[in-house]
Amino acid sequence: MSFDHIDRAARFAVSYALLRTAADIADHWVQSDHQATTKGQHDDPEHGHTAAAGRRACAAHVASYAAVQAAALLLGTRTLGIRLRPSRAAAALALSALTHYAADRRRPLKHLAERTGKARFYGLADHGMNGAYLLDQAWHHGWETAAALIAAA
Repeated sequence: MSFDHIDRAARFAVSYALLRTAADIADHWVQSDHQATTKGQHDDPEHGHTAAAGRRACAAHVASYAAVQAAALLLGTRTLGIRLRPSRAAAALALSALTHYAADRRRPLKHLAERTGKARFYGLADHGMNGAYLLDQAWHHGWETAAALIAAA
């Protein structure tokens, strides 16, 4: 294995660790309660919910999510002396943000679960498990892996 491949592998590992850790912090500590409870809203006049409110809350959450990931990527790679190409890092952050927004609006992920035979698991909310949350997290982990591959290239 050449040194370039080792460097790329190190950039990938560091990028993934930083993106994943930042995602957990952004999702569970930085995200406001309002964002968490509103971001998946769609038009539902009976309950006073609007799609516009859901889109705004989700956009605000994703903006803070992307900022936390960007800060972690910048500070972490600088601390470790690892250089990422700025265009690659920006592309990785954009992919993470866009796919995060899609999942957090709820309906796209629910439709995907239905189309792939995971509707029952998506609806599971028993025995200490929440299928929708687990599928959401798996979605994010997958896209963060892709983002780390982009950052490392």
